Amino acid sequence: MAFARQRSGQLLLGRASGSLLRGACARAMSPPRCFALELPGCTLAHFFFGGDAAAGPDDGGALGDARADPRLAALLEPPGRRYSLWVPVAPGAGCAARVRAAKLHQRLLHQLRRGPLQRCQLRRLLCYSPEGDVQHGVLLHDPRDSPDTRSALLALLDACQEVPSPRLGEFVGDTGSRVWWQHLWELRDGQGWHLADRQRVLPAPEPALHPVVPDLPSSAVFPDRGAARAVLEACTSFIPEAQAVLDLVDQCPEQVQKGRFPVIVIEGLDATGKTTVTQSVSDSLKAVLLKSPPACIGQWRKIFDDEPTIIRRAFYSLGNYIVASEIAKESTKSPVIIDRYWHSTATYAIATEVSGGIQHLPPAHHPIYQWPSDLLKPDLVLLLTVSPEERLQRLEGRGMEKTREETELETNSVFRQKVEMSYRRMENPACRVVDASPAKEKVLQTVLSIIQNHCT
Repeated sequence: MAFARQRSGQLLLGRASGSLLRGACARAMSPPRCFALELPGCTLAHFFFGGDAAAGPDDGGALGDARADPRLAALLEPPGRRYSLWVPVAPGAGCAARVRAAKLHQRLLHQLRRGPLQRCQLRRLLCYSPEGDVQHGVLLHDPRDSPDTRSALLALLDACQEVPSPRLGEFVGDTGSRVWWQHLWELRDGQGWHLADRQRVLPAPEPALHPVVPDLPSSAVFPDRGAARAVLEACTSFIPEAQAVLDLVDQCPEQVQKGRFPVIVIEGLDATGKTTVTQSVSDSLKAVLLKSPPACIGQWRKIFDDEPTIIRRAFYSLGNYIVASEIAKESTKSPVIIDRYWHSTATYAIATEVSGGIQHLPPAHHPIYQWPSDLLKPDLVLLLTVSPEERLQRLEGRGMEKTREETELETNSVFRQKVEMSYRRMENPACRVVDASPAKEKVLQTVLSIIQNHCT
């Protein structure tokens, strides 16, 4: 699969058509884009497209082929046919272009789960460059190799009016399945859709960091208020509530200071006892109890939870800045207890965006785990934990409406582990872990003891 279009006479990755041969010299000087495919077992295979389209199956020995990575070869081999579908984003694109691409990618995923395409198996596919920009797509496997699948995919392209439009690739192997190629589908004037020149599928080395990590500050873990605000500004034309959120944010001072009373954040997965502990601690300390996202925007939470990650995380990030303004005011009069804050926003974003298993998370002490410099910092962050078995037991019968991420916590143990590990790697301030499995009176006693020792 080739994943990106570069505008203004630059390359279209995948070198799809003969008209792009004039860019051969530029391509030779630029490092190839690579691709990360999520495999069974939460591992990743990395590959790129290259080689001479006219070369035979034995001509690329120095580079190898897809079979050099048996995991990748197993996904490309028969039965069935594989396709790639992705949304190109120009390198360095601004918020508006990134938001449009995210919305289109989400819409394509919905369409892939309907009609003749719903029988296809989907795997997450990322395209990345050395500069750190990332594009999102999927690898589709049609186990029956039905012509209806190809027709439905081309119909998706025909129906799409966005610019740049989605790109569709098709994988083809030679008779002995020793070499794999990818063809891009292109639209020729007056001739309809045609398969363009092929490109060899070649294994790529695994990068030192998961390819999405350099992109996180632009797409999910926003480093400051301005970065999150720019995203919602790009949404006001199709999400009226985005302007309402921005209006509330603009009423908050850009720089606020904590008062003389302690500010304590209590974090944790659902059913770890956060609600009980925050209320009990608040009562014991005669503290003000706040929650993120705050009540003034909580009414719109369901709307933003249904949006792509970049929009959803911008909403939650700005919620933290609204809460910070409330903390500054209340901490001049009494202690403040907060039910979730920035750590929660960041950990869920990291766990969602970093594909694969826990081993692909950013390493400890990576800057992504650092508190934003312009957000009011608490005195103490407590992380409540219970065993997965006990947490599921507590969830039974609660009957509460769950967000998409809360539902995934219950069904996806790898996602839960990535959230928990991200919490533990947070720094400045780090999370103080509290075992919340004992009786609630014992947990309250432990929490109050930690607060007394740390905040007095």
